[in-house]
Amino acid sequence: MNVVSAVNLSKSFGALEVLKGIDLDIAKGEVVCIIGPSGSGKTTFLRCINQLESISGGALWVNGELAGYRIIGERIQPLDEHEIALQRRATGMVFQRFNLFAHLTAEQNVALGPIEVLGQDRAQALGTARDLLTRVGLSHKLTSYPAELSGGQQQRVAIARAMAMNPQVLLFDEPTSALDPELVGEVLKVMQEVATTGITMVVATHELNFARDVSDRVVFMADGRILEVGSPERILTEPKEPRLKTFLSALSGSRAESGDSHAQGT
Repeated sequence: MNVVSAVNLSKSFGALEVLKGIDLDIAKGEVVCIIGPSGSGKTTFLRCINQLESISGGALWVNGELAGYRIIGERIQPLDEHEIALQRRATGMVFQRFNLFAHLTAEQNVALGPIEVLGQDRAQALGTARDLLTRVGLSHKLTSYPAELSGGQQQRVAIARAMAMNPQVLLFDEPTSALDPELVGEVLKVMQEVATTGITMVVATHELNFARDVSDRVVFMADGRILEVGSPERILTEPKEPRLKTFLSALSGSRAESGDSHAQGT
């Protein structure tokens, strides 16, 4: 069973075409990493899956439902906002910038969705929140507010919050890009542990080691198109697409320069 199926999917913002005919199936339990240069459409694709953006053309199925629409006979009818919100419950999204509520503690941030959206009993939701925060290594930060947490800890709260909704697919939009380098590892470790649970994950990332070690497939996007798809071993070591070769070379070069600069600074 495919949890996500995109067929000739396109997305435009005015005259700017950001996604140009995306075709991709993601199977239940699969971990897919999407790599590519900034502006390639990775974030927009994730936002379409989560229905934070509506598609402009083609079709998108998420958890077996046509995202944003219903089929009545031979007609396709758009859903209203309430119906879209119900469909969105099949996905959980972890953003670059955490998006935690500053006035809520870690456990309250995690419990809010299940209480407000799923209608869970408050005590049950808080219990689940505590269990999830313990799983991501934050049992000692249950009553801390976002301002009292490091960036890595905030992102781990965001991961627990997404998992609390019991989604069919977890989406990660460059989850380490806003973190200081020394905090990246703790978030990637949690993501790697989440991947072992069997949940479907779609991760937009520049972390090639994570893609190599954790993903089942790697998707390379550029200029709003998917240019190459394959196993991490082949994509990252034997790329066929010239744009992918250039991207990997540039990324390796920037990492090497960053390492040299850090070494000189210390």
